[in-house]
Amino acid sequence: MSRPLAAGVRAVTFDVGGTLIEPWPSVGHVYAEAAQTVLGERLEPGLLNERFAAAWRAAHQVPGTFNYTTADWAAIVWSTFEGLTPKAADPDLFRALWERFTEPGAWQVFPDVRPCLETLAAAGIRLAALSNWDERLGPLLQRLELARHFEVIVVSAEAGTHKPSPEIFAHAARRLQLPPTALLHVGDSVREDAEAARACGWSSLLLRRGTATGLPPGQLFSLTELPGLLGIS
Repeated sequence: MSRPLAAGVRAVTFDVGGTLIEPWPSVGHVYAEAAQTVLGERLEPGLLNERFAAAWRAAHQVPGTFNYTTADWAAIVWSTFEGLTPKAADPDLFRALWERFTEPGAWQVFPDVRPCLETLAAAGIRLAALSNWDERLGPLLQRLELARHFEVIVVSAEAGTHKPSPEIFAHAARRLQLPPTALLHVGDSVREDAEAARACGWSSLLLRRGTATGLPPGQLFSLTELPGLLGIS
């Protein structure tokens, strides 16, 4: 385990997607279900996962061009289904997927999340969510029974800026009324979470789920490690 963090951390902010929750059973499974229901077409979840990943990478190649708007998401859906069905741009398909991802059944909360949040809160650590997402995030966290753990929920689409911009970290610090030196951010993206938070004077930890032990300082393989890194037994 890495050495304990500085004792001055008073609040921890968490990225959401890939850190606290993930699509369930996968994005491809949810997309395939919608294609069957709306279009009457059977498509392989594995192929849709590959197509979604490619569309996601392409949309994020130029920083600042994907702003988590409905139009941005519609483009992702169209790109994922393009060439697999002549109805890739069907508005009913997009609406079905938009609504489906507001439902808790389309998501899995990682098993280490709730124990970690409860342990930190019991020790007096303030908690917040800080995520690149759209207006569906707040209600989704309510439905997943995670929102009650967070004093503040900062959503990029509502804040008007998104990670890795320092503006969204400054926005979160203002909401928490704490200086950067009292803040720790935890997320699974090197650029948007770990590096961006450090550039703003925060502490940061990079979550590397599924990675073997022996990670360098500043990285952890499970949120079960986090209380110990904050000196909480």
